[in-house]
Amino acid sequence: MSNADRPFSLRSVALVAFLPTLLFSIGEGSIIPLIPVVASNLGASLAIAGVIAAMVMLGELVGDIPSGWIVSRIGERNAMIGASALTIGAVIVCIVAPNPLVLGLGIFLVGLATAIFALARHAFMTNYVPLVYRARALSTLGGVFRAGWFVGPFLSAGLIHLTGGTQAVFWVFIVCCVGASVMLLLLPDPSKTFATPSADETVFDATDTSTGAISSTGTARPAVPVQGLFQTIWSHRDVLLRLGTGAGLIGAMRASRTVMLPLWAVSIGISAPDTALIIGIAGAIDFALFYVSGQIMDRFGRIWSALPSMIGLGAGHLALAFTHDLPSNVEWFIGVAMFLSLANGIGSGLLMTLGADLAPRPNPAPFLGAWRFTADFGSAAAPLAVAGITALVSLSVASGVMGAIGLCGAVLLRRYIPRYAPHRPGRLL
Repeated sequence: MSNADRPFSLRSVALVAFLPTLLFSIGEGSIIPLIPVVASNLGASLAIAGVIAAMVMLGELVGDIPSGWIVSRIGERNAMIGASALTIGAVIVCIVAPNPLVLGLGIFLVGLATAIFALARHAFMTNYVPLVYRARALSTLGGVFRAGWFVGPFLSAGLIHLTGGTQAVFWVFIVCCVGASVMLLLLPDPSKTFATPSADETVFDATDTSTGAISSTGTARPAVPVQGLFQTIWSHRDVLLRLGTGAGLIGAMRASRTVMLPLWAVSIGISAPDTALIIGIAGAIDFALFYVSGQIMDRFGRIWSALPSMIGLGAGHLALAFTHDLPSNVEWFIGVAMFLSLANGIGSGLLMTLGADLAPRPNPAPFLGAWRFTADFGSAAAPLAVAGITALVSLSVASGVMGAIGLCGAVLLRRYIPRYAPHRPGRLL
């Protein structure tokens, strides 16, 4: 039976594949918008608060190094349970942090655990979802993460209102991690519930990621030996250098948005609960578009999601750069936050879908680790760049620089997505 013809529905994986991810992302979404606020309360300057907020992305980057190896050795479910346990320890460090340095360490560990958790779920969806459903399934997975980032800030705003402080918000993440671990232990292991694609199953859009050549229709993928991250990067250096650079810029723009908005809110005097509320509403827009993104990619091709998303993210950052000192800066902040969420939502699942398109079978985890490393490199570098430019010049200049980078990224994606991940027309089910 071919990949495209294997019986499958998104509902069949909703409980085992998506619910633990939703819980984890709710916990993460509850703390991320408030990291600069918590850092400021501990005495950090605006630039240092930006560095601490960037630690979650830096942790994800470092976590990509062992994540593919870990998932390949112990399986997706065990990796996610271990990541949840690490997260609980990291959040406790954040709760007891007496200064910005210790808080930064805790946030770094959260990023490390997030990389392992996300890679494990990505590897499962890559292995067990038929190609014809891939973009919709991975966009739905991206939508689940976004749902958590939408719900989390509202929980934060409510808790801050009830308790008058930000410390209680971190306990949301602990409760969510415990819940995700319990579900992973009690629910069937998805890798055993769904049959592994047969060895002779064919893939009609397979790409040789070391050369960029498209394999012939009906050519089976050979077995791929398990490799470490850096060996995998070398083996697939061509696509990772070219399309991977574009992926890194996507990660950079998304991370810049995540860090820029809370910093901007602090800099123009918006309170912590109002910041959480505004970012939560923006998250609703982001979340609402996840399935639209998948439909666009499955029907028309990956490029039709990638370009509008990157152009929108770049334009939004450029617009924000000119609004800081305006009398209506709060209104402009709200409007740009919503526009950036619209642009980001159109690209929901894009990086995961491209990674799944390019990953070798039957063991995609090492390549996915390398692919996520390229994207997360941009995610880690962008907030540090924002913090550095803010310290040297201003937050407005940092926003303008990131906007220009986003437009450059759109040019790269336009050049290399058609080369390495061309659209193959297929039946849209």
